[in-house]
Amino acid sequence: MILFIIITQQSLHAPMYYFLSMLSATDLGLTVSTMSTTLGILWFDAREISLDACIIQMFFLHGFTVMESGVLVTMAFDRYVAICNPLRMNVLSHSYCYHPDVIKLACSDTQANSICGLVGLILTTGIDTLCIILSYILIIHSVLSIASPQERCKVFSTCVSHIGAVAIFYTPMISLSLVHRYGQSAPKVVHSMMANVYLLLPPVLNPIIYSIKTKQIRKAVLNLLLTK
Repeated sequence: MILFIIITQQSLHAPMYYFLSMLSATDLGLTVSTMSTTLGILWFDAREISLDACIIQMFFLHGFTVMESGVLVTMAFDRYVAICNPLRMNVLSHSYCYHPDVIKLACSDTQANSICGLVGLILTTGIDTLCIILSYILIIHSVLSIASPQERCKVFSTCVSHIGAVAIFYTPMISLSLVHRYGQSAPKVVHSMMANVYLLLPPVLNPIIYSIKTKQIRKAVLNLLLTK
């Protein structure tokens, strides 16, 4: 009943009620996982169980126990934040927590935080980008020394999937950073769209790119589909 009410009532779609629904679901899972043997003992005095059924029941019993313990810990932390440190509750500007949302919580000057973030970005993504560029400079230098045009095309074709993966990862990330840095006056839908593109585009397109360009993966996928 609790699960049904929380799912159907729009006014209850809030973190506290989500936790209650998760707690109800784990309680239900615990009950269902032990119901077969419990009813068997109470109704038929059946006190024997096969080894496979025992292992399956233990898996679900311990699994739901760990889940319920985790939900209770999360609920305790949520209550702590709401009561002892309510200012830590944050409103998301995107579908996930992005560092500008955290910066907004600061009551003091955030220039130092911005500098640290920029330095961290340069030391990670910046160096990675330079290494990728250097790698392809060396690749191009080596390919240009190959006399046969067919061999050049073959070598370049092996890099297409990786170049595509690099482009669909770094382009949305840089665009999102630029929008946050210079596009404060842009509509919120632009910020939200760029954030979701950065989050969703690489996981969606990377498997497609590598499946198309990698012969072994393409062949395995086709065999799997044709077999079914």
